[in-house]
Amino acid sequence: MQPNYEDITIQQGTDVSVEVHLITDSDGAFDLTNRSVAAKMKRNYADSAADPDTVSFNAIVATPPTDGIITLALTNAQTDVLKTRGRYVYDVELSFTDSDGNSIIQRVLEGQIEVSPSVTK
Repeated sequence: MQPNYEDITIQQGTDVSVEVHLITDSDGAFDLTNRSVAAKMKRNYADSAADPDTVSFNAIVATPPTDGIITLALTNAQTDVLKTRGRYVYDVELSFTDSDGNSIIQRVLEGQIEVSPSVTK
């Protein structure tokens, strides 16, 4: 599966939930059984995970996993502290263990995030 590219706009100070539907080349749902998902956003690709501007999404595989749906979420407290100048970059990765016991990681989505400033805080 090749990663898809999608830009996202996040409203500062709001709860955010993004649903990602993964499909196969034959337009069927991508089976996410026995896969876990992780997603982060950073100001720059080279920033470390410890950088204060790095934000981890609450990323889950929706039930049933055979539907191929991932949910990415941020709380209003998380979006409230996001910087509104410049953009963030993000990606979404799946991981699983293959039949030989190897840990396999696949990037399924990436892009840029723009934060729309809040007037009412």
